[in-house]
Amino acid sequence: MADQKATNITWHEAEITQEAREKMLKQKGVVLWFTGLSGSGKSTLAHAVEKRLFKAGHLTYVLDGDNIRHGLNKNLGFSPEDREENIRRIGEVAKLFTEAGIIAMTAFISPYRADRDKARSLVDDGRFIEIFCQCSLDECEKRDPKGLYKKARAGEIKQFTGIDAPYEAPENPEVIIETDKYDLDECASRVLSYLETKSIIL
Repeated sequence: MADQKATNITWHEAEITQEAREKMLKQKGVVLWFTGLSGSGKSTLAHAVEKRLFKAGHLTYVLDGDNIRHGLNKNLGFSPEDREENIRRIGEVAKLFTEAGIIAMTAFISPYRADRDKARSLVDDGRFIEIFCQCSLDECEKRDPKGLYKKARAGEIKQFTGIDAPYEAPENPEVIIETDKYDLDECASRVLSYLETKSIIL
């Protein structure tokens, strides 16, 4: 799906640079890539971080897995091939956000390392921050906010990550957040602390 089909096209450089946008916004355009099992707290944490960044005057946007599948990726299912294309598209969208100087947050299971690595390769070094929402499968099943694990265990949902489809945990994420050990406020503080340490927010 990623092959170039269009011909006779030309790339147009923006007249306003990424650096100029970042100077105005007092932040760096980066991708905060939240990954983890369903129920690990990706979306909840991403939105908590977004609220605190917004309150501090920073421009952010959360690309949420379910929301994206209502529009941009509504033609994709959950086969390995569709999962790959889902993440490829999100990576490209997130790249555009970073070029606009925005702190883009993605909340997707994104189970395959290779797909996350491809998304990372789209942006410059230091602009892709992989945040592993580490949470035990048992705890994720206990939470089961959407009732998906119950359906997967009953055979009603096939190829469900963590049950009959794999999840490849990050090997060297920039940030590990143990969402089954700390409350939401502490988890958000740890993410913000990283951004401050790396001078992503000023």
